[in-house]
Amino acid sequence: MKYAADFRELARNALRGKWGIAVIVGLVAVLLGGAGNEGPEINLNIEGGNANLGFEIAGQTIFSTGGGLNSDIGAFLAGSTIYIMLAALVIAAIHLFLGSVVGVGYSRFNLELIDHNEAGFEHLFKYFPWWANAVCTRLLKGLYVFLWSLLLVIPGIVASYSYAMTEYILAEHPEMTASEAIAASKEMMTGNRWRLFCLHVSFIGWAILCAFTFGIGNLWLNPYKNAATAAFYREISGTEQPTIAPPQDGDPVWPEN
Repeated sequence: MKYAADFRELARNALRGKWGIAVIVGLVAVLLGGAGNEGPEINLNIEGGNANLGFEIAGQTIFSTGGGLNSDIGAFLAGSTIYIMLAALVIAAIHLFLGSVVGVGYSRFNLELIDHNEAGFEHLFKYFPWWANAVCTRLLKGLYVFLWSLLLVIPGIVASYSYAMTEYILAEHPEMTASEAIAASKEMMTGNRWRLFCLHVSFIGWAILCAFTFGIGNLWLNPYKNAATAAFYREISGTEQPTIAPPQDGDPVWPEN
């Protein structure tokens, strides 16, 4: 049985010579909602006689404006609430559609990395023929996690780890329905939830260091984490590949622990 350090080593081996494409693909996946929850957001806040509108992508404010309700811009924002809400719903729908498809594609990309195959940008968009299944899967996963979270925070976290392998399963078996993929993930993660949690926690030191780079370090940390998670999937699904990539010049050096 492998431990967190083993999965990190597999990730480093897989990323040797491929950090450039991994960073670019990972960034695009984040922006399109396929990795994490950092897609575009419209925030309208009317409070204390003021109205403020902000547009964010990947947690960064791209545009912000506002003013008192007595000002022209404040009155305009207050009077345009319904239109802003409709625009937010449209963006949310696009984000759900793209994020669902790209999420499965990004899982496929990381599996190709771990298998030492040719992992390319095109993998992000290979699952558009199954877009309806991808969207249903994301919605159903979100619903299950939400319902479990209504009990307490811990059941919600446990549920999220139970369904963590769903996109990887769909990446290899797109013919499966949303319910089948989620059920397969739940079965696969039985007895493995704590192991995946420990793997994620093992990156906390790097996450703290990335905070001092104003988040820029996450461009490299996120591909590292996702490749390690893909290696974890390969191990628990019994589909590991034995190939080890040779080291190449120009790769970032990650400590063993």
